[in-house]
Amino acid sequence: LKQNLEKINHHGKRAGDIVEGMLQHSRSSTGQKEPTDINALCDEYLRLAYHGLRAKDKSFNAQFETDFDEALPKINVVPQDMGRVILNLINNAFQAPQAPDREAKLVVVKTFFIPEANSPIGGWGAITVSDNGAGISPEIKAKIFQPFFTTKPTGQGTGLGLSLAYDIITKGHG
Repeated sequence: LKQNLEKINHHGKRAGDIVEGMLQHSRSSTGQKEPTDINALCDEYLRLAYHGLRAKDKSFNAQFETDFDEALPKINVVPQDMGRVILNLINNAFQAPQAPDREAKLVVVKTFFIPEANSPIGGWGAITVSDNGAGISPEIKAKIFQPFFTTKPTGQGTGLGLSLAYDIITKGHG
């Protein structure tokens, strides 16, 4: 009976996470775009992700680096939404399967400016999040932005993270 109650509780929480993710996925942002320092936003969410994972799992250990383009101007975004995207990407990088030939997990967050004359600010801001994990197979790469697709074990991911990030970037920020 005790084991059944634990399973019911576990699966109930998982269902709650999925419903919460679905609501976030369908919710349109009410936030206003405002000039935002993307470097500061990336730095804040990188540290938040790292310390959040450390708080959940004391054995978690990883290294991280930043390479921020200081010439990147402030960009009009909804900071909360962009923060959710950045946090999701960084969490995925920290949680990516470790490559067998690597001693330690390394996550690198980089920003840079791509000049373009037709842009409202003279170019586009770009963010890359990379890790030294095992990589993504071509079969999986084709599915990563689909709602509910996840490579994580049951109970560890809803599969809405990258789908939600994709919608925020494409629909919310163009």
